[in-house]
Amino acid sequence: MTAETSSQSYNRAAVQRRTTAVAMSAVVPTTAAMGASFAGSAVLAEDITGSVILATLAAGSMSIGSMAAAVPLSRRMARLGRRRGLVAGWAMGAAGAVAAVLAAVLNLYPLVVLGMIGVGAGQATNLAARYAVADLAPDDRLARSIGMLVWASTFGAAAGPTIALGPVADLSGYIGLPELSGPYVLGTAMFVAGLTITHTWMRPDPLEVLGTIGSEAPRPASPATVIRRIAAVPAARLALLAMLVGQMVMVGIMTATPLHMTSGDQDIAVIGQVVSLHIIGMYAFSPVVGWLVDRLGTHTVIILGGLVLFVGAELAGNTDPEHSAGLFSGLTLIGLGWSCGLIAGSALLTNSFPVQQRVEVQGGADFVMITGGAVGGMSSGAFVEWLGFQSLSHYSGIAALLLVAAAVGAWFTARMARPKRLI
Repeated sequence: MTAETSSQSYNRAAVQRRTTAVAMSAVVPTTAAMGASFAGSAVLAEDITGSVILATLAAGSMSIGSMAAAVPLSRRMARLGRRRGLVAGWAMGAAGAVAAVLAAVLNLYPLVVLGMIGVGAGQATNLAARYAVADLAPDDRLARSIGMLVWASTFGAAAGPTIALGPVADLSGYIGLPELSGPYVLGTAMFVAGLTITHTWMRPDPLEVLGTIGSEAPRPASPATVIRRIAAVPAARLALLAMLVGQMVMVGIMTATPLHMTSGDQDIAVIGQVVSLHIIGMYAFSPVVGWLVDRLGTHTVIILGGLVLFVGAELAGNTDPEHSAGLFSGLTLIGLGWSCGLIAGSALLTNSFPVQQRVEVQGGADFVMITGGAVGGMSSGAFVEWLGFQSLSHYSGIAALLLVAAAVGAWFTARMARPKRLI
């Protein structure tokens, strides 16, 4: 189907509304699955092995799964559509959650790692869903469309860790399962719910409306070609840097925070609440962030996001493990800074390429972003063990300031390149 035919066959605005409603409904349970699984991963792994480093490696395996899935998912979407790509990714997330349940039952650390890799594929799918609502969005509402999708994740993400490490953990123990299997029992059910919603109701596919799938779809580009395309466009480079730095700072500090709190003998329920509030910061203000991007521009919001990341990292890093107030506020700000970088970067990246190249470029950018998160998450345990949680947070804050400097430079360059008015 060609783009001309699709525009005649579908009411684009109506399909956009339907796609947005379905995607928002699907990411509520799938984000709950992701948050619940991540919140329990380091604690379960440390319970099995007694090692902080192995615990953070297990939690960081979620980023490895996301990294491995990002490009294949984007290529599947480019070939078969958003719906079939999202369903496949969330099915891999459900399979990973099942493996983690078995890890808790059998006390097997390798199954924790394998399970979190599968959950990571579900996380990559959650990230890809933001582009499904951007496919048909008008240019002046692109960031707000992405922001609304990210905002919908708030409900599942905020509730997931608290429910998983509280009532569901208690229920698991009551029925004879280990308490730490609770997050993955919940995760399995939530991933299945999300993929069922998408498979049933995301019709027609937004890429079908655009005419970029089917017999006339372009041949998939290689990952190296996709990365070169991003590197060749200054705006795309800044977009990728914003998403990359936000992901590295957020994942690195969030991975280490439960272990930092555990060393201060804090209750598991309080740990779940800190993670939940952090995730609220990531998602709850997304509509406002999207509105700011559309009104103030991507460069301004990227600068703002970098500054917020810096303040949040310093607040968290200067909080003792026995205390939680600084961690509550710091992790919330880190989540907000991540939201600014993700939404502004996603909008800037999408607008930097023609529609025929967007899906694969989006997948390539997510691959790089998630790879950075994997490095941050998996190295955070060793960093904390050797230099301390405060040093991890401090150097993360410095990385955020480097992003601010890059965005300020790009902003000045863009202003200098504007044609001057004749007097």
